[in-house]
Amino acid sequence: MSRDVPIHSWPGSYYINSEKRWENGTLSLTRTTVNFVSSQSKASLASFRLSRIMEIKMESSSFIFSTLTVLEEGNVKHWFGSLKPNRVVVYNVLEHFWRERLLSPGSESRGAECQPSKGRELINLVAGAQRRLEDTGRVLSHHGEQFDNMMQGLEKIDSDLGVADKLLSELETPSWWPFGKLPWKAQQEAKAEDAARAAAVAAAAGKVSGRNKVITSIPAVVSKGGDSDLKPGCLLVLVSSLEVRDTSCQLLHRFERNEIDEIRVHNPYEITVRQRFIGKPDVCYRFLSAKMPEAMSVLEMQYKKKVEFASEYTAFKATPVSSPCDIGGPIGNEGLLQKCQDTEVPLEVPAGDLSQLQVHVLQPSVSQAEAQELKQMLMQLKNLALEAETELERQDEVLDVLTSSTDRATMHIGKHTCRMKRLL
Repeated sequence: MSRDVPIHSWPGSYYINSEKRWENGTLSLTRTTVNFVSSQSKASLASFRLSRIMEIKMESSSFIFSTLTVLEEGNVKHWFGSLKPNRVVVYNVLEHFWRERLLSPGSESRGAECQPSKGRELINLVAGAQRRLEDTGRVLSHHGEQFDNMMQGLEKIDSDLGVADKLLSELETPSWWPFGKLPWKAQQEAKAEDAARAAAVAAAAGKVSGRNKVITSIPAVVSKGGDSDLKPGCLLVLVSSLEVRDTSCQLLHRFERNEIDEIRVHNPYEITVRQRFIGKPDVCYRFLSAKMPEAMSVLEMQYKKKVEFASEYTAFKATPVSSPCDIGGPIGNEGLLQKCQDTEVPLEVPAGDLSQLQVHVLQPSVSQAEAQELKQMLMQLKNLALEAETELERQDEVLDVLTSSTDRATMHIGKHTCRMKRLL
């Protein structure tokens, strides 16, 4: 089944308590379970759900043998040893997905919720808002291109005024002065250039840009290069960059938006971000997170041409999303079917027999798929809004430059006109 496709696997050994021996095999983590399969018999020696885990620890056996232990409900303890690359990496990954599942609201039973029709209505409203915001973004982009063309025209005007100033200076220089410009005029021009440079530096220092605003932040297990040194950390998605931080929020690396060459998606929970160089090793970070789908909805918008999907990603595409009736604990098929049927409204209800509260309780809940879709759409809306804000701030800066450049060009044209009149 596609549901059994592992997120990550590690070779190792499992202790069979009934036979008092170790068996070599593969420990694998899926979306909801942890499995260990023997490499010889291909039989499943251990399989339990993440929701049933009580504790994950790194211990040593009686032979001073480094192991990883998982305590399951019912006081069942599983021993894993000889894990490669090492038990610390396996512990970090298992502990991350177990903790995120415990903190996920989808793993808890919900009370009275909205109707699916209301959820679909919300999705339609958000989709409409997203379309309007995308149209606004296109208009802003068009205005930005017009401002850029105006800046290019003003730069051409400034260049022409510089040529005119040089020609006028040559005409104003007396024929008996052999050194080109007069010394007092050169000093005045140098002072003017210094003042203009100082004003530009002050304006640049006073600008407040929204490029460093955080769109989303997710906890992740991070590794530089391969997967042999996975450590807890977090991934921050900003408007203009990606930041890698450790558990103490210390910056490990910053990928500028225009420096990222590839974002490779291995599965919905694991990606690799790469920055290539010529003549030196590439900078590559690997991220493994239970909340990676939230970040991917934003990354696919920001880095459309740089996102690549690995071949193993196709195995996850067909995996069905858990239904609202899919809860953490083991439930029989009859109990699961009964739970799903209990949430449906009866086909025939006499008028006046149900109070408003009873009707509200019997209403079907919003599905997990609709909630996830809404969440991703809201993240995309946030990304679009922050990018629109950044573009507006950039256009404000361009307008300020246009205003100052126009005033300066007008002043220079007036000065050149006076100088030409004196020459005539």
